[in-house]
Amino acid sequence: MGRIHPTAIIDPSAELADDVTVGPYAVIGADVTVGAGTRIAAHAMVVGPTTLGRDNRVWQFASIGDDPQDLKYRGERTTLEIGDRNQFRECCTVSRGTASGHGTTRIGSDNLFMAYAHVAHDCIVGNHCVLANYAGLAGHVEVDDWVILGGYSGVHQFCKIGQHAFLANNATATRDVPPYLMVSGAPAVPKGINSEGLKRRGFSADDVTAIKGAYKVLYRSGLKLQEATDELERRARVTPVLQAFVDFLPRATRSLVR
Repeated sequence: MGRIHPTAIIDPSAELADDVTVGPYAVIGADVTVGAGTRIAAHAMVVGPTTLGRDNRVWQFASIGDDPQDLKYRGERTTLEIGDRNQFRECCTVSRGTASGHGTTRIGSDNLFMAYAHVAHDCIVGNHCVLANYAGLAGHVEVDDWVILGGYSGVHQFCKIGQHAFLANNATATRDVPPYLMVSGAPAVPKGINSEGLKRRGFSADDVTAIKGAYKVLYRSGLKLQEATDELERRARVTPVLQAFVDFLPRATRSLVR
C-alpha cells in the first residue's frame, strides 16, 4: 500500500495509483496522473496536466510539470508526459510544452536527471539518458536514447542529440550532435566517438571500428555532406549499426557540430 503523508497537498482531480508514496509537504496538482510504484519525496511539486508512468522517483524540491519558461506562454493547456522508472533528483525542473511548440514535453523511460538538471518546454527525451548535475536543455530540444550530458553542459534550443552521444562537462551544444559522438567545449566541437560508452553497452569491437570509420567519413574525409551521407548509406547496408547516422542526418536542422 502507498503512504500519503498527512501534510501533503493533493488536488482532488489527481489520480494516484494505490501504492504511490507522497512525502511531507509535497504538492500534487490538478490533472496529474501518477503510475504504480512511484515515490514523490518531501517538498516536491508535481503539477499538471502531467502523466507519470510506473516506478518513477521524484526527489525533494524537484518541480515537475509547471508552466513553461516562455514569455509567449499565455496559460494555454499544455502537457508533460513521462514514462517509467525515471529518477528526478533534488531541485530538478521539467516544464510542460507550449502551444507554439509540440504542446507537450515528452520523457521516455529509465532516465536519470541529477540535481538541478533542467528540461525546458517541448523537449523530447528518449530512454536511458543521463543529465548530470546542472545540465540543461533549452526549449524544443530532442535527445535520443542513451545520451549522456555531463555536469553544467547545455543544449541550445531546437538542437538534436543523436543516440549514444556524450557531451563533456561544461559543453555547450549549439548545433546538432550526430549519434555516437563525443563533444566538448563552448561551442561544442567533436572529439571522436564515445568509444568507452559503446563498449559498456555491449557494442562489439567490429561495430566500434565501423563507427570510427563512419566518423572519419563525416569529419575527416573532406567529402561534402551529401557525399558523406551517400557513403554512410552504402556502409550501413553492410553494417546496420551505422543506420543511426543515416537516420539522423536528414533530421538535422541546425547544422552539425564541427
